[in-house]
Amino acid sequence: MIDRRGVLGLIALSALAGCGTTRTPTIAGVPDPGASLDLSCVPYARARSGLELRGDAWQWWAAAAGRYQRGNRPSSGSVMVLARTSRLPSGHVAVVARIVSTREIRVDHANWASGYGRGRVARDQPVLDVSPGNDWTQVRVWYPRAGDYGNTVFPAQGFILPRLDYAGR
Repeated sequence: MIDRRGVLGLIALSALAGCGTTRTPTIAGVPDPGASLDLSCVPYARARSGLELRGDAWQWWAAAAGRYQRGNRPSSGSVMVLARTSRLPSGHVAVVARIVSTREIRVDHANWASGYGRGRVARDQPVLDVSPGNDWTQVRVWYPRAGDYGNTVFPAQGFILPRLDYAGR
């Protein structure tokens, strides 16, 4: 015999479970329609990479010293850290999804673009190394709204690998 009060309680709980969620419309070029409209790059990169770092994005590079391996070459799963600039007052972090060539990678990141891209997750977005020494210290990032790389060259601090740095302890 089914307890009607129990069934009604489950229905009520199911209905309440949706109260705190928001559904975002599907937008071309943004493959994660379930992302929150106020998601920033830091919690997204932390969740995707497993790095236990806090602070603004630009602070991650120094915070990782002695805790995680850092380098100037991208690898899948590493986190690219962009420095703080007038255009990026909090810096930016993105998870390297894959290596395309010695000068191009694809990243997954959140809250990169303004307007329709603000707060959204963008996956497999191109990043191009434009540094004179081919050392990933200067990059151009794909701008979805324009369907091309943005004009701005951003200084990159490097890549944090989600592996503990035992030698630094």
